[in-house]
Amino acid sequence: MDVPHAPHGPLPTGGTVRPITRWGADVMHRAQAEVTTFDEELRSLAADMVATMYAAEGVGLAACQIGEDVALFVFDCPDASGRRTVGVVCNPHLVLPEGPDRVLDVDDEGCLSFPGAFVECARPDWAAVEGVGLDGSPVRFEGDGLLARCLQHETDHTEGTVFGDRLPTKLRKKLTKAHDKAAKRYPALWPAG
Repeated sequence: MDVPHAPHGPLPTGGTVRPITRWGADVMHRAQAEVTTFDEELRSLAADMVATMYAAEGVGLAACQIGEDVALFVFDCPDASGRRTVGVVCNPHLVLPEGPDRVLDVDDEGCLSFPGAFVECARPDWAAVEGVGLDGSPVRFEGDGLLARCLQHETDHTEGTVFGDRLPTKLRKKLTKAHDKAAKRYPALWPAG
């Protein structure tokens, strides 16, 4: 079995799968509250997020995506070489390349909170995120490929931005059309239902 890279320890387990909150809900479109208390309640929330992410077959999930106003995300995502990295980040801060080091990667992107739809979205091809873990200790993750896209996408969620906000009108319409076409496959309680 593929053993993931876990520089700050494994993902929490034992969580409960919850319904995924959709775009349009208030919590999805505002900056999330900073994590200031590192306790069993936070660990339990992260475990629920991990269970929900796996049930939905995603590579990352932010707390707002299960309706929680907390600046927190979890992920299990491969980089450009295929190596999976797993982690939990509270209060994330994104670090992106600048100047000649900034190269955009245009690739399909989707969101579990707008399921069944993917369109091209340009993002830097490398990213790092810094924050703290579930015990309040500093964490840092970095990578390229899908991992870079994931770190950016999930940090955006903690800031109240959905990736559709980054799209030109034409692509946003294409994304909405694909989402509407797939809607019957994703009932209101998905993936918990």
